[in-house]
Amino acid sequence: MESDEIRAGVRAAIEVVAPGTDWQRIEPSRPLREQVDLDSLDWLNFIAEVGERLSVHVPASDYAQFESLDSVLAYFGAARAQTAVGFQSAGTASAGSLPCRQYVVNGTTVTVRPIGREDRDLEADFVRHLSTEARYKRFMVTLRELPEAKLKYLTEVDQIGHVALVAVTQRDGATALLGVVRYVVDNTGTNCEFAIAIDDAWQGSGLAGILMHALIDVARDRGLKTMEGIVLTNNARMLKFTRQLGFHGARDPQERDVVRVVRSL
Repeated sequence: MESDEIRAGVRAAIEVVAPGTDWQRIEPSRPLREQVDLDSLDWLNFIAEVGERLSVHVPASDYAQFESLDSVLAYFGAARAQTAVGFQSAGTASAGSLPCRQYVVNGTTVTVRPIGREDRDLEADFVRHLSTEARYKRFMVTLRELPEAKLKYLTEVDQIGHVALVAVTQRDGATALLGVVRYVVDNTGTNCEFAIAIDDAWQGSGLAGILMHALIDVARDRGLKTMEGIVLTNNARMLKFTRQLGFHGARDPQERDVVRVVRSL
């Protein structure tokens, strides 16, 4: 029966993301994260896991609809009841499209959208205000000011072979850049390498997970097969983050200071 299959898929996803959870003690109408130990990234991974098990694509713009077990079951029940065409028209991004969506993160409205050349000053200011440690973990250099050529490379992207998304908000009447995520397609045309940077004050807010899920959605929709990245071996937080996203790490004997993380799309 359809409802039993959906419930089984949700239960299996909880067991993957939060092993050891007592399914029988979950109250369907109460917020799920009050009952199951899920951080912000675990929550995103839980929704993605249910979607994969039930063959339902969940656009990131729909994540706000999930709170309780009842709301999760209702969403996937409605999605499975529609035809593939109906569900596509209900909000699934078409292949090749780029997101432009709003989220509420820690009580602040944040917009995720493609980066553009007009963001050059925002990018420069963003990097300028990163801590020395954060700049090094992202760029593997400690320069406070990026060279003009580097800023041009980071903001004047074609959004095809080089895709970049930003998270921005309004602060004191001006736009502030909170995070950037990007990937570059390799010479095979089937794989890409990602990079991400988040404002220090927004570390641990869940914003990084939102950006990475949006980027992974774009790469998958465009037919890419794998995504990989390079992480410093001493960046334990980033290594945990990528593991939560389904990346697997592999040490390069030629590069002892970094770990290459890879995920199938």
